[in-house]
Amino acid sequence: MNLATALTLTRIFLVPVFLTLLLENVPHGAYWATVVFILAAITDGLDGYAARARKEVTKFGQLMDPIADKLLVSSALIALVELGRVSAWTTVVIMGREFAVSGLRLLVLSDGVVIPASQWGKLKTVSQIVAIAATLIQMPGAQILMLFALIMTVGSGVDYFLKAQRYLH
Repeated sequence: MNLATALTLTRIFLVPVFLTLLLENVPHGAYWATVVFILAAITDGLDGYAARARKEVTKFGQLMDPIADKLLVSSALIALVELGRVSAWTTVVIMGREFAVSGLRLLVLSDGVVIPASQWGKLKTVSQIVAIAATLIQMPGAQILMLFALIMTVGSGVDYFLKAQRYLH
């Protein structure tokens, strides 16, 4: 197992730890959950960097990395809905974008076309992580950060669909 794969798997295995800390009666659980969430989010940037730097890009990593990302963000948003800190519609829009873009990428991939992550997509990811972390610790202004993340999420989704137009038939 290479380093990038280990980091991706670590992110996946941190999700139940994060949820347990956040949703169960753990002293200072929300703060510990935030630490775990941020550590898991950091592995997202590190696994891709490690794979490219060490020339260890694998099919497993290409498939599992985005799944691990969506699992982390989706589980956090669903938990925040349960805690009454994020609206269900915000979560549905964000998760809907993730499913739609993943489906789009698979569709064009069937024609041998890869749509790489864009700057919009990277900004979307960072904005979601910041907004979720702020919401987890109930930081003042967290709702504004979540609104910004929602706008970036929709904007990046539109960007992917515009880039893929020529491949859709």
